[in-house]
Amino acid sequence: MEYSVRCRVPLLLAIVFLMAAPSFAANAAPVDCTHLVGWMAGATPHRTLLRILQQREVAISLSGAEERELVSLGATTEMIAALHTSKLGHAGTCSAPLLKAANFIHEKKYEEAGDLVSRLLTSDPKNGSLHFALGYIRQRQGDWDGAFDEYSSSKEAEPDFSEVHDRLALVFYQGDDGENAIGEARTALSMDFQDAEAYRMLALAHYLNEQYGAAMNAFQESIARDPANPDVYHEMGLVARDQGSEGQAIECFEKSLRLAPKLWQAHNSLGSLLGKKNLFKEAIFELNTAKGLAPDQASVRENLANVYYRQGAYDAAIAEYHELFRMNPHWQRGHDSLARAYLAKNEYSSAIAELKLAVQHNPTNASQHRALGQLLLISEQRPEAVRELGIAVELDPDSASSHYYLATAFLRLGQGHPALKEFQEAVRLDPSAEHHYALAGCLMSLGRDNEALGEMQIAARLDPSKVLYHAREEEMQKLMHFSTAR
Repeated sequence: MEYSVRCRVPLLLAIVFLMAAPSFAANAAPVDCTHLVGWMAGATPHRTLLRILQQREVAISLSGAEERELVSLGATTEMIAALHTSKLGHAGTCSAPLLKAANFIHEKKYEEAGDLVSRLLTSDPKNGSLHFALGYIRQRQGDWDGAFDEYSSSKEAEPDFSEVHDRLALVFYQGDDGENAIGEARTALSMDFQDAEAYRMLALAHYLNEQYGAAMNAFQESIARDPANPDVYHEMGLVARDQGSEGQAIECFEKSLRLAPKLWQAHNSLGSLLGKKNLFKEAIFELNTAKGLAPDQASVRENLANVYYRQGAYDAAIAEYHELFRMNPHWQRGHDSLARAYLAKNEYSSAIAELKLAVQHNPTNASQHRALGQLLLISEQRPEAVRELGIAVELDPDSASSHYYLATAFLRLGQGHPALKEFQEAVRLDPSAEHHYALAGCLMSLGRDNEALGEMQIAARLDPSKVLYHAREEEMQKLMHFSTAR
């Protein structure tokens, strides 16, 4: 079945469950202020919080100051009304340290917030909402292992809290574990069939598994329930892009940016895609916008450098690559990318210097050794070229290109017999016209004219459009005939 994306009019493609979504367990503890603030601190969607307050008993007694604190943290009017209309006689008040931690999170002071919540957990180690809040802090700090531990503890304490399953799905997605991500998202949906975030997590997990049709269906379900989520449109665009539907991907990225003009990820994705379509002016505008919004994001600078390179603005590309190296000294493709840009400017010495650094950092990468060997060969550094190409062959003996270039280097050093061996291996691995032609030249240099003529004839037959092959074949036949006549 062929799937397509339309971002302006979401399709309602329902996922059918075998049973209706259950309510919270009958013995679920009443929601106290620690629960509520912990969940709010962990950025639980308001709709989910309101559903919990409507389905479970509430044990919260708000003072005017506490109510104002909750409003400052994002509590909606509906949520405050639910707190006032549904509470038990033994209702408690809010924890001042937890409210302070929630404010720290709101201000993006994650280290301070983490310290406060960790101290609270020492006296209440099985509190699921505190573990949930600390999991969110670790997530925002980029500590996905720590987030997994805290969300798992939260799930163990309160398995009926659907949002923790959404978060675990996200953690599994970040860890490239699509199957477990799907499992957690489906668990969340079994608790709340209207959970837009659970559909989003399900979609991301299918996307990770390259199940693009299923991913798009789940994204459409998420959009049907939360039509103003810019992240979902951006992610839908990624799926459309990977499906090869570039026009639809651009439409989704632009829809995302209409909803959230400062979403740097959407500017980055849109700019990268426009660059691949050679729409350089538009691509550079989008990527510079992304760079302004997120100057520390390495992917933005790499995409911008790549667009400059494709445009032929090599100096601009080199400048971005150097800045990327400054930000991220361990950038994996850095020396390769810089070498490519220098090579485009015919600055061979700089390109060679970058590739030498590349092989130092990654000595087992055969393609980098081969590229360095080719550049050394172009620069007439023949012994060095033989050394690097020999390493490339040793690391990847099935690479016809490595054998071919090593043979060429040997031949330029006047070492015909080692060259012959490598040319023969190149022909065995890839019997192309070019390789047969090169082998013929090597055989000629060794005085093995009959064999050379045979290889030349094969080359001419494999590529009849190559006038040079036929001309050399005829020239060789004439020379051999003249030599025999004498």
